[in-house]
Amino acid sequence: MNKIHIYIDGSCIKNPGPGGYGILLKYKNFEKKISKGFYLTTNNRMELMAAIESLKCLKKKCLVTIITDSKYVILGISNWIKKWKMKKWKNTKKNVIKNLDLWKKLYNLTKKHKIEWIWIKGHKGNYENNICDKLAKNAAKNPIKNDNGYNST
Repeated sequence: MNKIHIYIDGSCIKNPGPGGYGILLKYKNFEKKISKGFYLTTNNRMELMAAIESLKCLKKKCLVTIITDSKYVILGISNWIKKWKMKKWKNTKKNVIKNLDLWKKLYNLTKKHKIEWIWIKGHKGNYENNICDKLAKNAAKNPIKNDNGYNST
């Protein structure tokens, strides 16, 4: 299996507001940068969209390391999702979880690969995280008209 490193970040100018995600895929000496902006969304949705869109780029089963500064994504996919699924996608207050559409998409994509999730502290000099942060912020400044990021994947 191919070993891929993926760095992801999401950003919103206001929360909710215009937002974007940034992705840096690294395979051997190859790098690919991806970003997209949305007119009205949230930071957490952009963090999830970055993870989803990065995995959608992979054409076959891979060993994937995803590096993110989002504890929401890390804790959600590593810990919370098991409980949500058992409770029919509801949280401890018995409310449907936020961003359910994206969590389901991410969960389904993770089944196709062997993934290691790594959290890093954002804005602390990590070169790749800084690239993704810039991609996400630039995308947020140039959102797609009439697209709110809610049904976009």
